[in-house]
Amino acid sequence: MSADLFDPTRPDILKPSHAARELGLKRGDFDRAVQFGCIRTVPDEGGGGGRRVERAEIERVRAQEGFPDSLLNRVRVVGTAEGAALMEIPAGRFTRLARLGLLVPAAFYLNRYRAVVWLYLAEELRQFATGAENAHLLKGRTPETLRGRLAAGVDLRARNWRGRHLGFALRRAEDPWARAGAVAAFLSPDDVADVVKDPYERAQLNRSRPAPPGQGAPGSPATHAAERITTAQDADEIGWLRSELARLVEEARSVSPAARPAARAIRPVIRRVPRPIPPMARTVTGPAEATTRSPKPTAAPPGPEGSSSEPTQRLTEPAARTAEPSARPTGPTARPGEPEVRHFEPMSATRPAVRPAAPAAPRGHGPAQPGPRRSPRGLRAWLRRRSPRRTEPARA
Repeated sequence: MSADLFDPTRPDILKPSHAARELGLKRGDFDRAVQFGCIRTVPDEGGGGGRRVERAEIERVRAQEGFPDSLLNRVRVVGTAEGAALMEIPAGRFTRLARLGLLVPAAFYLNRYRAVVWLYLAEELRQFATGAENAHLLKGRTPETLRGRLAAGVDLRARNWRGRHLGFALRRAEDPWARAGAVAAFLSPDDVADVVKDPYERAQLNRSRPAPPGQGAPGSPATHAAERITTAQDADEIGWLRSELARLVEEARSVSPAARPAARAIRPVIRRVPRPIPPMARTVTGPAEATTRSPKPTAAPPGPEGSSSEPTQRLTEPAARTAEPSARPTGPTARPGEPEVRHFEPMSATRPAVRPAAPAAPRGHGPAQPGPRRSPRGLRAWLRRRSPRRTEPARA
């Protein structure tokens, strides 16, 4: 809503509440005067969706003869009891005439017992009572045809109210979509969806339809009762509203199509060409595999003292490393090029002997070589090792 509507420099456009105070009317009387065409309104230029009253229209209404009593008499509404007293007939006859559709309600509300209370224009009741063609309906016996319809349970009060307010909404509509929305307001959502298949056109109808009469909070019993009154119930009424809605939607579609979201350009999906997996890099077990191979003994120069002990020590070094890969050396580490000195602890009864494990076969280098044969275990093998072998006498 634009801010210039409330700017004091523009006093020619007034809100409905301000206009009602200027005319000295209650808000309900002002709204009925707008509905019945006694006060003309203009659309809200700020985009708020409401109605406004020009200063010139207020001056015109004030200049009428007998203002404000003349205006109040035109918009005055009465209930069943007051209307029957005004027409000088019993209340029961008044209700029968209203159910037959001869008296058209102008408004309704729900009392504290959730009963619908119909209100009628006092000026229309006076005109009906003073008409010579209606004298047989006010006195004497009700005609047989009308009594038969009453016995069948006919009640046209809600239908007549819908017809009257549909005329109000169509007169206030400014564009084809507003006229179509006024018709759709009196149909159920299923009927509207059956006639208008396009969801964007249905959204346009919902934005253009007039606000329902406020009778309570959403979902309350009063709101449900108001929905039953404002929704068409008879088959012929529903059929006429559906055909009228289809005609108005076709007209609105040709004048100004419903707003739709802008089409977005979808970028093509660029798929990457799969690349071959590169060969696996050399793992950390590569250097260890080289150490598992037994190096060939190198010929050492002959010496006087145990020349064969150094090659034997070099051969047993890889096997010791393979047997205990996770054990940390407790002594000083030998320098490169020097033989490693290993300290062996004496075997005790409480600590089991650690046997060197067989070297693992390298991966991808042919079939695994058989490891050294394990010595037999058990009591029998131990006894065999401990007992001396028998020597047989030499045969002559």
